[in-house]
Amino acid sequence: MFTGLVERLGRVAAIEELPDARRFTIEVGDDEFLTDPAEGESITCNGVCLTAVDISSRAYSVVAIEETLRRSTLGDLKVGDEINLERALKVSARLGGHIVQGHVDGVADVVGVREEGESIWVTFQPPSSLLKYVVEKGSVCLDGVSLTVANCAYDKFSVALIAHTREVTNAKTWIPGARVNVEVDILAKYIERLTTFARVEE
Repeated sequence: MFTGLVERLGRVAAIEELPDARRFTIEVGDDEFLTDPAEGESITCNGVCLTAVDISSRAYSVVAIEETLRRSTLGDLKVGDEINLERALKVSARLGGHIVQGHVDGVADVVGVREEGESIWVTFQPPSSLLKYVVEKGSVCLDGVSLTVANCAYDKFSVALIAHTREVTNAKTWIPGARVNVEVDILAKYIERLTTFARVEE
């Protein structure tokens, strides 16, 4: 379980092609981040929950299988790209963002960026199947970043970013044409499933 509060920016140091999978080596700028997770624990990479292996003081590796590459933007990554990282939530920690699983639902295209005072509004066009889960002032996770939906239109939604978010995450790369991983609010999906079965039982 995660919160969508990015802890570090990592850098893709190497990519290895495997049969129906891809192995990424990720460098972290300091050695504190990797003193906590043990081998086999989960770290989100741009919002995708992946198992950390071969952990050293400043780097670790993950393997993304074909299903993960299909559902996310991980297949677009190149050596040198920055990615958002978050370790799994401790039970004693504050839930500062929202409940995030690291299970990406799809990919959204950035279709607009505009400045408004101290904030920057970024507009996304997700797959149409996900729009029913996105509501104004609700939560959405984009590339592993927990954000509030500022505006919802027929086939798009927007978020308003403060300067801090752009400084400490890869949100500065969210320009028209970019693609981001989307995880909608899990509570909305559970409610839909429960109400669907309730109607069937009636």
